[in-house]
Amino acid sequence: MQRKAIWTAVAVVLLAVLAVGQAQQAQEEYLDVFTVQVKPEKRADFDAINKKIAAANRQNKGDAWLAMETVYGPGDRVTFVSTRHSYGDIEKAQGAFFEALQKTYGKAATDKLFQDFSQCLVSSRSEFRRRRYDLSSNAPADAAAMAKLVGGSRWLRTTVVHVRPGQVANFEVLLKDMKAAREKASPPQTVLVSQAVAGQEGTVFYVSSLQNSLAGFDAIPTTQQLLGDEGYQKFLKTNAEAVSNSETMINRFLADASNPPEEIAAVAPDFWTPKPAAAMNAKVTTGKKSLVNATSKSKMDQKADDKEKPQQ
Repeated sequence: MQRKAIWTAVAVVLLAVLAVGQAQQAQEEYLDVFTVQVKPEKRADFDAINKKIAAANRQNKGDAWLAMETVYGPGDRVTFVSTRHSYGDIEKAQGAFFEALQKTYGKAATDKLFQDFSQCLVSSRSEFRRRRYDLSSNAPADAAAMAKLVGGSRWLRTTVVHVRPGQVANFEVLLKDMKAAREKASPPQTVLVSQAVAGQEGTVFYVSSLQNSLAGFDAIPTTQQLLGDEGYQKFLKTNAEAVSNSETMINRFLADASNPPEEIAAVAPDFWTPKPAAAMNAKVTTGKKSLVNATSKSKMDQKADDKEKPQQ
């Protein structure tokens, strides 16, 4: 009996470990990030091109992404972010992206679209990042909760941290201290951490928080408030030893240049699903036509009136 009880306990432990491993694997997530620096004099052309690209992908079930522009940080910088669950997803998404464009505009027009797009840029960078949920604070429990968080947000504040060689483990300890402090705070603070796995030099972490307004950032406590005086001194020491440089930026989401996943768009459809330009133009035209009919005569009527007038 005793032996049977022991083996039962061992089996329960093994199943629990397996379940944790499966949950972590299911939660594995990557961010496919494309950042461009736009020529200031080409910004209007750039925005018009991106609206065409987004519209084609919406209409023909192409790739999904969120676009945002840097408001506090380098000017005329625009970033496009897509979620992937594997490296293989990149190729699938690229195929869907180009297929949607060519189905809408044809190959020749699509090629011209990208030529015009390139002419608008000073530089660009493609980057692949891995979500570090183990270092994130109060991360959404599942995909639905993540969609609700992102869909209801309008602003993203990100601190980009470049870690010195040999200091990654020390920096991760610091992030875990911050995670514990944020999760004890009232209200708990949600901060998402990701790490570059391709497209960057050295080891780079991204520490981000989302808000539905700029005023939302006012409620976030400072690092010293979170950690206390003793914890803050430890933070400063570790940060000085482990970090070579950092930069904090605030970005604003651009709905017109985005093609969000359906679950994100459903959170705030009025924001994430802009009305097609053609439909809007049609409404304007119709309004003008009715206004003209109600207040003036047609050309044929005017000619008839001219014939009836006596000759001078």
